[in-house]
Amino acid sequence: MDEYLDEVALAKRLKLSRRSIQRFRTTGEGPPFVRVGQRRVAYRLADVEAWAEARTFRHRAAEMAGKSRK
Repeated sequence: MDEYLDEVALAKRLKLSRRSIQRFRTTGEGPPFVRVGQRRVAYRLADVEAWAEARTFRHRAAEMAGKSRK
């Protein structure tokens, strides 16, 4: 069964503010989210980890070239 994080848990895990998480959701910059109620969202832990992995670079030049560490 999938593990889910709420907005507060995701912000804490990524060491970001809740407002940053909300902005990511609005702009599409953040990890995919699941709408679990009219005013509630959740984030699948596997999606969060995949999102972070896609943004992991060995060095700044690799980031600029668009090459992840894979």
